[in-house]
Amino acid sequence: MKLTKKQTPPKVCLISLGCAKNLVNSEQMLSLLDDAGCQLVGSPEGADVAIVNTCAFINDAKVEAIDHILYLGQLKKKRKLKKLIVTGCLSQRYQDDVLDEMPEVDAVLGTGSYDDIVGVVATVLGSKEQFKVMGNIDNTNEEIGRIITTGPKWAYLKIAEGCSNRCAFCIIPTLRGKYRSRKIEDVVGEAKAMADAGYKELIVIAQDITRYGTDLYGRKRLCDLLRELCKIDGLHWIRLHYLYPEMIDDELIELVANEEKILNYLDIPIQHINTPILKRMNRRGTGEEIRALFKKLTERIPNLVLRTSLIAGLPGEGETEFEELCEYLREAKIPRAGVFPYSPEEGTPAEKMERPDEETAKARAERLFDLQMEIMDEFNRNRVGTTTEVLCEGYDEEAGHWFGRSYAESPDVDGRILFDGENLEIGEFYNVKITDVTDGEVIGGVTL
Repeated sequence: MKLTKKQTPPKVCLISLGCAKNLVNSEQMLSLLDDAGCQLVGSPEGADVAIVNTCAFINDAKVEAIDHILYLGQLKKKRKLKKLIVTGCLSQRYQDDVLDEMPEVDAVLGTGSYDDIVGVVATVLGSKEQFKVMGNIDNTNEEIGRIITTGPKWAYLKIAEGCSNRCAFCIIPTLRGKYRSRKIEDVVGEAKAMADAGYKELIVIAQDITRYGTDLYGRKRLCDLLRELCKIDGLHWIRLHYLYPEMIDDELIELVANEEKILNYLDIPIQHINTPILKRMNRRGTGEEIRALFKKLTERIPNLVLRTSLIAGLPGEGETEFEELCEYLREAKIPRAGVFPYSPEEGTPAEKMERPDEETAKARAERLFDLQMEIMDEFNRNRVGTTTEVLCEGYDEEAGHWFGRSYAESPDVDGRILFDGENLEIGEFYNVKITDVTDGEVIGGVTL
């Protein structure tokens, strides 16, 4: 589809759900639609087409996606929306079910077909029949332009798609395909373009960034890539997300410790600390190796902030194994952690394993969450009196403060810092002295 001057541009609204990697796909689709002449709108009401890019990693994500689809279906019934397209992991996983059970959906688009979005929009506008487009999830086109929707002054930089780790509890490889690295020159080219556009913080993401290059170059190339990114003028912060513990080596540790642009913040999902559970989950490495790695990281990287993901109620977890996880969290005092109850996903090996009941998993997740909040509160209290560099992201009228993030806060998951100052600009960096912590909010003021 390419509109002529005589054609009225269709109004298209895209709603992105789920993870940062999914958001990048949404931004790519927005770029393709914009290039085709579509009118991008922020609300589905009054739109010609609404697109929902869904997540289906865990049950809560599926519920969220279905709720959005049903809401948009109601808009269609009220004639406030003409057509509805569902993309992403939910449509890849349940392509026939979505069409059969949700007549309000006009088309589903799989994770191997994001670059077909323009043609799908054109087809739904001229068709009364439901249809699906499912491309090869192992052979997707990652080199598509983007309309970046994050900010101010920060964006995600996806360096690979898919996953080949095959953790027993995870459905991602089935939905996203095998691990596929982008070429170094393509990643660096995109990063340079973002820096030229004024983006100062790039968050390097993939399902597993530590494996970057192993499929394409036959060896790990993450450090090579990071060194090239650090050479880009204008980039101020480079943040690393989703490093698998068994692939972190001394070269990477030294690079993070010594390169000023790479933030001393590492997101390393471990899921658990008990070795038998890790083995049942097909996680490589042992609990002792994780303990040793985290100890090495905190010793060698100054003021390191660690983030991890923990799952409560995994198959094989009894009270003894759960308490081992709690005790490690108390011991390591990991300041950032996402905590989730185990969600048995159909089609995964773990689905067939014996596991604690759902209520037990939820109760354990709540206990972990409460423990994590205590650790985070202590971490924040220990910051009072220190000065940290903060990226100013806006002014909160209700709170009466400017707000932003330091190296210790990743967007959307780690909270923010409230601070006072005069003549400040959004998107600029300021040194902020932390003076207080109130109701979990870190508060400070700009210093010269």
